[in-house]
Amino acid sequence: MSGTLIRSANASEQGSLEELQRRASLNNPGDREAMLAHPDAIELPIAQIEAGHVFVLEKDGAAVGFSVVLPREDGQAELDGLFVEPAFWRNGFGRLLVDHAAEVAAARGSAALHVVGNYHAEKFYMACGFRRIGLAKTRFGDALLMQRLL
Repeated sequence: MSGTLIRSANASEQGSLEELQRRASLNNPGDREAMLAHPDAIELPIAQIEAGHVFVLEKDGAAVGFSVVLPREDGQAELDGLFVEPAFWRNGFGRLLVDHAAEVAAARGSAALHVVGNYHAEKFYMACGFRRIGLAKTRFGDALLMQRLL
């Protein structure tokens, strides 16, 4: 996409990325109720940024989304966060971030990228190459365990 760049996040962006996460979560009807009940869920640990696990998507120099790719104990990778500014939804930015996360995971030696996703996000993740592999219990209720082989 023209004018887009994905780069590692800077520690100075922590607050603005958390605000982006808040806007995205509150604008998603499937997440709004849980976020209002648990505002503490909006957290982007500085350690994840400093370790190089957070990636910012810029469009024409402005941050419009970010992803978090964490290593798992089993040697695989977890897509632990994926957020896009609501004004940019349904324009391919989420898919760009997922594809970048898969590239990062593969470069780090992972054979698969995992995600714990909401039921309302299942079609999106399936369109991005994930498949359902199970269910998980989260503090927000039941969720899908999904995997994308790399």
